[in-house]
Amino acid sequence: MMTRRLILGTMSLMVVTSACKREEVGHASVPKEAEAAQQVAPPSMGGAMPGGAPNAGGAPAMGAPGMGAGEVAPPPPPDPANTLKWTLPQGWTEKLVGGMRFATLTPAAPGKIEVSVVMLPGPAGGELANVNRWRGQLGMAPVDEAGLATAGKVIQTKAGKVGVYDMISDGAVKTRMTAALLAANNGNTWFLKMTGDADPIAASQADFLKLVESLHFDANGAP
Repeated sequence: MMTRRLILGTMSLMVVTSACKREEVGHASVPKEAEAAQQVAPPSMGGAMPGGAPNAGGAPAMGAPGMGAGEVAPPPPPDPANTLKWTLPQGWTEKLVGGMRFATLTPAAPGKIEVSVVMLPGPAGGELANVNRWRGQLGMAPVDEAGLATAGKVIQTKAGKVGVYDMISDGAVKTRMTAALLAANNGNTWFLKMTGDADPIAASQADFLKLVESLHFDANGAP
């Protein structure tokens, strides 16, 4: 009887010991699994990238300082010695801007009318291309080199030869443009365009031509 009790006691002790060991192993494995999970977990994606940081392709992020997407740098201002000058007709006003649109002039005649002075570096496409562009804006057919010779006239100024073209639309409301183009010796191209309704431009035509004749590149009017 004693032997049977001893055997049963020994077996019970072995079962309890085995259970305790399994519990210890289970508790010991939890920190290791948690540590492993922390090591392989991906970084949080909630934070925004700092401004100017590169994207996946290595290009600066949109909106980064200095991007200026779609912007085109304006031409540099002309040298003071090579800045186009003119004598403003009586009653006209002017506003010097100094950029690509160098100045805006307003004739004395009432109505819809404006004169723009634009400077572009280089040949700016050439005279034929610009005349056809202006004609297209008025709904007129383009001309070729032969037609260009008869479409306008040349005025000799102290700034150089200026091509002047007078154009009028064929629509019910007549829109008129008188444009002057000067390819200067310093490589810049200057445009003077008088645009607006036909009647105010007709009243300002003589003053515009006098302005063109006065063009020069220095205060004394010397070439």
